[in-house]
Amino acid sequence: MTTTTPPVTLDDVRAAAERLEGVAHRTPVLRSRTLDALAGAEIHLKCENFQRVGAFKFRGAYNAASRLTPGQLSRGIAAYSSGNHAQAVALAARELGATAVIVMPEDAPPSKRAATEGYGAEIVTYDRYGGDRVAVAEALAAERGLTLVPPYEHPHVIAGQGTAALELVEETGALDVLLAPVGGGGLIAGSATAVKALHPGTRVIGVEPEAGDDTRRSLEAGRRVAVPVPRTIADGQALHIPGELTFSLNRRLLDGIVLVGDDEIREAMRFAFERLKIVLEPSGATPLAALLTGRVGPLPPRVGLILSGGNIDAARFARLCGSGA
Repeated sequence: MTTTTPPVTLDDVRAAAERLEGVAHRTPVLRSRTLDALAGAEIHLKCENFQRVGAFKFRGAYNAASRLTPGQLSRGIAAYSSGNHAQAVALAARELGATAVIVMPEDAPPSKRAATEGYGAEIVTYDRYGGDRVAVAEALAAERGLTLVPPYEHPHVIAGQGTAALELVEETGALDVLLAPVGGGGLIAGSATAVKALHPGTRVIGVEPEAGDDTRRSLEAGRRVAVPVPRTIADGQALHIPGELTFSLNRRLLDGIVLVGDDEIREAMRFAFERLKIVLEPSGATPLAALLTGRVGPLPPRVGLILSGGNIDAARFARLCGSGA
């Protein structure tokens, strides 16, 4: 009888945590009596909006980039992203003395593009709805001799993202349920890897925007299923198909997927701002939206949420949360 070792293990997440020590922030876990009363449970919020670059993505980007050889770093790093991974790779490259070239969609939020350029990266744009960002980035990397650090399809990236959940359960102890956003699947794959290894009874549930339910459909079909490129305010989750590596983990580890609409995401952003006094970008608010709308059903006593990021400029935040437009 043979057993297959998963591509990412708890030991990998712990090794990533060691590499990130003193480089990434150990982000706070917030509590709210108001939220507990509304949910009827004890809610623990892992606030990755306070991470460097304003999102969990720095964890995976730095863990992967820090493992490159001196020669690879000297030639530079390439990545593709709608914004948060772009910033994360740009900052990781700067921290490691390397250059970065980032492929970003033409309609990426201006604040995310400006921040990426501010960390010193070169930006190459593509059409999100007609182009193939992976093909563009791979061609660019081959042409210039760059090493590609993808946003989720890499074991070191997944392990790095999993350190958010590792920190959460180190602080809170065992949780009954963990909610996290699902885009490409790296955050929840790394999180489930860590949490399930430490506390097998914890249910791990992903949250997707209604317009981009590719992971939900894929889990139901037992294979990766593509959807049209989503048009949703949750730009960090606007992907059309799960990653191959992440799906191989998530189909084994996840206990379910729930969906939230754009209006529900807006309401969660408002709630976070008005009652919790924190700013969340749309993708970062999807787990909170799932909680507030009761999508998860009757809640067990102890629930954790990973609020994945807070990268949104004031004008867009006011437009989304003020007028509801």
